Amino acid sequence: MIYKFKSQVAADVIMLKSNGDQMLTIIGKEPAPQGIITVDQMPAAIAALEAAIVLHEAVEAKRRENPGLVVEVEGDSVMLRQRAEPFIDLLRVSAQAGKDVVWGV
Repeated sequence: MIYKFKSQVAADVIMLKSNGDQMLTIIGKEPAPQGIITVDQMPAAIAALEAAIVLHEAVEAKRRENPGLVVEVEGDSVMLRQRAEPFIDLLRVSAQAGKDVVWGV
């Protein structure tokens, strides 16, 4: 499955299922084939993604400082910031324009 996040005011953001599931889980949405992020939900979603990025980067920094330290980080070698930024941009632009973000419709 592929997620295609859409807004009337920005380009689509396409993610593989595992990455889309991760973004939705971070913002407190249940991963599902269809859904909506309303304008009212966007500030909290952006804040949650930004907080997750800070946490992910802190864990990665600790891992680099202590090579013997075993730390489980969910996902692959792509930093969360790189994966989330297009999604955050979509949410910001949509929030500013007052348009919801949908997927699977």
